[in-house]
Amino acid sequence: MFRTMEVHKKEAPKKLSIAILTISTSKFEQKIKGEKVEDLSGDIIKNEMKSMGNEIIFYTIIPDHKGIIKEFVKYIVDKYSPDVIITTGGTGITKTDVTIEAMKELFEKTIEGFGEYFRKISIERSGTGAIISRATAGIYKGVVIFCLPGSPDGVKIGMDIIKREIFHIVKHAKE
Repeated sequence: MFRTMEVHKKEAPKKLSIAILTISTSKFEQKIKGEKVEDLSGDIIKNEMKSMGNEIIFYTIIPDHKGIIKEFVKYIVDKYSPDVIITTGGTGITKTDVTIEAMKELFEKTIEGFGEYFRKISIERSGTGAIISRATAGIYKGVVIFCLPGSPDGVKIGMDIIKREIFHIVKHAKE
């Protein structure tokens, strides 16, 4: 590890406030009907972040709708001031996958390396079909936002990467 990176990691915060958005129209419809919703991907994110000592300050399920995604992110940032928002869902290439389009309109900076590394690991584990994932990360008003696929396996890969670098990335996003 480079010396400066080592210093930066030592200076990084040790506990973060995390907001989680599951983006899935089908899960949202179950939720509004009052049905029990199984959100394995959201649960993985919550459990991983809590196991690191972070605080989950917001969690909900919203539909695959570009305007709703953008408004929820703005609301969470303005009302809760999280250090990090992690989304799951909407990163594929179907017509309803609009998470990336919504986030691109908000991001002030993108973290290209996250998506590149995510796809590299995904391809190694699952094969070249992983190229259709558009997992990404960026910064909006000093908040780090990670956009993960909706699949539990994709979330696990993303969380493995995030856990290693989240404190370091937040340190830089706040500067």
